[in-house]
Amino acid sequence: MIEKMEFGRTGHLSTRVIFGAAALGSVSQEVADRALEVLLQYGINHIDTAASYGDAELRIGPWMERHRQEFFLATKSGERTFQGAWDELQRSLERMRVDYVDLWQLHFLVDPQEWETAMGPGGALEAFVKAKEEGLTRFLGVTGHGWTAPRMLLRSLERFDFDAVLLPYNYVVMQNPAYAADFEELLRVCQERKVAMQTMKSIARGPWGEKTRTRYTWYEPLEAQADIDRAVHWVLARPSIFLISAGDVHLLPKVLDAATRFQAAPTDEEMQEMVSRLHMSPIFE
Repeated sequence: MIEKMEFGRTGHLSTRVIFGAAALGSVSQEVADRALEVLLQYGINHIDTAASYGDAELRIGPWMERHRQEFFLATKSGERTFQGAWDELQRSLERMRVDYVDLWQLHFLVDPQEWETAMGPGGALEAFVKAKEEGLTRFLGVTGHGWTAPRMLLRSLERFDFDAVLLPYNYVVMQNPAYAADFEELLRVCQERKVAMQTMKSIARGPWGEKTRTRYTWYEPLEAQADIDRAVHWVLARPSIFLISAGDVHLLPKVLDAATRFQAAPTDEEMQEMVSRLHMSPIFE
């Protein structure tokens, strides 16, 4: 089974691998239901989705009718105004057939102008606070993407006491000195305040570029089990962070299998060998 850890200050013991339900965005209910069986097999007890992940919330709905108490359920809103975010939450609750979510997150909040709108008067943050007051969500979070993600998440934590953050973290992206420095500062603040840190894109190989896309992930993922092992183990070697699984349902068993066998971090030499052999590169422009 996969290790569990306190999810920040929420009181929930979440598996260190969280199911990234973006993988359900373009699959049938039958395929989605098979994914649930995989989650149950590995003891995964935390699901992360978003209103913008295609049909993912719809696919989760039948699960919640049978297994609501077995999962910490998180979703996200990309809306930046109060009314837009509020309306989107109502749709999310209806689509997932639940009365509340455990974590509601401001999605991909890195653009400075969007940040000002969301955090200002009449912005999405006001809807988030209201939703928590009315019991529609238990906790609040914020997510980011791109090179400025850790810096913007720090800014969001200065503005509001969020319970969780989410951003990319893998070996390649952490070779960027500025990103790495900002990430470490964000991690320090999260540890001080008991804010849960979730990470994504653990098995990203690089942009698709001119290659034919063979997975639902917007980046080209690692494929070989040994390579996925290295990438997953490298992330899990940081004891205070969570890993969200890849956005392709067929990669889920490989990621979970890797996590069950985690013992120690691969060496820097092993990671550099993989980067060189597979011509790995950052997924951001």
